[in-house]
Amino acid sequence: MATKDELVFLPLGGVGEIGMNLALYGYGPPSNRQWIMVDCGVTFPGLDLPGVDLVLPDIRFLAEERRNLKAIIITHAHEDHYGGLNDLWPGLNVPVYASAFTAGLLEAKRKYEESRGDIPVTPFKAGDVVNIGPFSVEGVAVNHSIPEPMSLVIRTPLGTVVHTGDWKIDLAPSMGPLTDEARFRAIGDEGVLALMCDSTNAVRDGISPSEREVEASLRSIIETAEGRVLVTTFSSNVGRIRSVAEAAQAAGREVLLLGSSLKRVVDVSREIGLLDGIRPFVSEDQYATIPRNKIVVILTGSQGEPRAALAKLSREEMRNVSLAAGDMVVFSSRAIPGNEKGIQDIKNGLIEQGVKVVTDSDALVHVSGHPRRSELQQMYAWIRPQILVPVHGEATHLTAQAELGFQSGIVNIPRVRNGDVLRLAPGPAEVIDEAPHGRIFKDGKLIGDFDEMGVGERRKISYVGHVAVSVLLDSRFDFVGDPEVVPIGLPEYDIEGENMEDTLYDAVLGAVESIPRARRKDLEMVKEAVRRAVRSTANEMWGKKPVVTVFLNRI
Repeated sequence: MATKDELVFLPLGGVGEIGMNLALYGYGPPSNRQWIMVDCGVTFPGLDLPGVDLVLPDIRFLAEERRNLKAIIITHAHEDHYGGLNDLWPGLNVPVYASAFTAGLLEAKRKYEESRGDIPVTPFKAGDVVNIGPFSVEGVAVNHSIPEPMSLVIRTPLGTVVHTGDWKIDLAPSMGPLTDEARFRAIGDEGVLALMCDSTNAVRDGISPSEREVEASLRSIIETAEGRVLVTTFSSNVGRIRSVAEAAQAAGREVLLLGSSLKRVVDVSREIGLLDGIRPFVSEDQYATIPRNKIVVILTGSQGEPRAALAKLSREEMRNVSLAAGDMVVFSSRAIPGNEKGIQDIKNGLIEQGVKVVTDSDALVHVSGHPRRSELQQMYAWIRPQILVPVHGEATHLTAQAELGFQSGIVNIPRVRNGDVLRLAPGPAEVIDEAPHGRIFKDGKLIGDFDEMGVGERRKISYVGHVAVSVLLDSRFDFVGDPEVVPIGLPEYDIEGENMEDTLYDAVLGAVESIPRARRKDLEMVKEAVRRAVRSTANEMWGKKPVVTVFLNRI
């Protein structure tokens, strides 16, 4: 009996979290499915991952399915949707479909990061249709906080899926496109099996304000400011960059860009005509020669990144650029959860310098690129799906959208999280399997899992420090010279004023000397005795047990 074809959805990232979006769609019998991947994003490490540069989705599932993966389609060029391509594509080597802006940013990023090899990108934009195995994929224009975003309509012999990507309904954006209501309505009329829908703002009522309202507010702030105006925003928000630049020009101010990622985005945007009509920006060397009321600075650092331009300014660490009391910094952005502490540190540094800080709680200086509840309901009405699958969000957001969908008359709303294999057809939508999934880490030039990258040990050392001990014994198992004890990250003195290093040195001597010479032949036993003695002594003095490494040799 032949095994029936199935249509399945498998998220490896972005469902149950915000960021690291990677979705797979599979078609065929369970033993031989063909797959397409939608997006390949990253997320950023918190303080619990010391030293880690990027967090990527674990794609070991695709190691088994590599020959059946037919293509990768990128909905837009935000890091949480395309930022993993440079690192993960070399192990996949399949065609990539993306817009001109996304392709340009990918290439600029590859050169900046000195990533290995070219990624050949096939141009794909809203309105295009590409046939990939059993899938026919159409791009549909949506509005978002970046150029050239799109939803995907994925048609298969078992039904049509709409994968929204990131979107919102803005009837007056500063930069197109508009969300294509007519096309979505027509797709809904064809009949849609499932809607995979952005949940980021599903807890917020109403409709997002328009980008034009933000533009007007920023223009007013720049026109009335007496000193310098600095605007920090997401580097990929080209519409916002254009709005600020136009407002500066209208107010007779020059514009300076600070931040490598911002400059890369602007270079790509100029190449494809998105910044036509905007005057060239000034250089850092010109900054000191321009009167304070004649300049606007657009810069990176809205998320509190310690090495970004705004953080350096808040610490007064920039060579050619500094601020003065009465200048203003506008946070034209929202805080991504987890970044609040870094952002507040920057604000405090700026305020100490007498700089005025303006956020979206003070004025309309930012709007989200994601749909609120009324916009979600509008999409439901256009598409009229049989199945709703909330994606792109933490549990709070996914559950809020599920409840909204049910209130809106959609009955079939399965609960899906990363790694769940959701069968969409034939039969009722249900989770039928779980695939390997998780997180891997980019650490310098290397990529690996938690243990391979040594993240756990590094985290432990960051809490309790490290002690290295070197002991040399002679042929009679007596000391040759003095042991060496090197504590790193431990307090210098205990509560009684005793020197930590000296006391640990004594513990090493005592541990070895307490072992009869005849028994010291068991070098591993001696090493373990030294290790335990050092940890125990540190614990008595400090209340914490450091990581201890013992080097023991006999000559």
